[in-house]
Amino acid sequence: MNILNTKSAILATLKDKSLLKQEVCKNTKEIFEDLRLVVRKLIKEYNLELGAAQKDILLNFQDRGEFEFQIKIAADILVFSLHTNVFQFDRDHNVWAQTYVKQNPDNAYSGVINIYNFLADSFKYTRLDDLGYLVARIFINREKHYIVEGKRQLGLLQTDLSQSTADEVHLRNIVETAINYSLNFDLLVPPYDNVKIMSVAQIFEKIQNSRIPTGKRLGFQFKSDDV
Repeated sequence: MNILNTKSAILATLKDKSLLKQEVCKNTKEIFEDLRLVVRKLIKEYNLELGAAQKDILLNFQDRGEFEFQIKIAADILVFSLHTNVFQFDRDHNVWAQTYVKQNPDNAYSGVINIYNFLADSFKYTRLDDLGYLVARIFINREKHYIVEGKRQLGLLQTDLSQSTADEVHLRNIVETAINYSLNFDLLVPPYDNVKIMSVAQIFEKIQNSRIPTGKRLGFQFKSDDV
């Protein structure tokens, strides 16, 4: 390839791929803001149902800025996080078998919204070594179609990019299903051998801050609960 051809290729890539990624970023940010509004509306509705008498279990919304917000539900926190980059799926992913993507590979470029589940006490007591758990991730493409990857028990899996539209109804379903899953995803006792020895420094830290590392599936891989 000569210098002129190389220059043309670079300019074409800048014009096409960069504009495509900007469009995907814009769409993902818009969907994230839609999701933020859906969550606010949902919390207000649920809290009205629970009433003031149930103040200890009222849902709470915390806005963490442009790229993150949180819901506190009883002893759990769900963190919704917007990634700032655009991704392409690996070649083994099932999106490449879909006609929608085969006809136009640009449809596979996606932004990502992650949903993590943490224990509320991890934040309350600043237990920095505690573990969060990826509940689901939402991929948004240039046409605001989406797929959801998550736990099989979650019932969130949406794998067809061509058929899904990230509207209010679908976003609410994602949020409610993630909440329901997290509330029923219980804290397990860590294996005995993982906690049988503790240093003096650790016990002093525990006394001061309750900072023994804790997570709902401490020591287990993400796929362990898919069985």
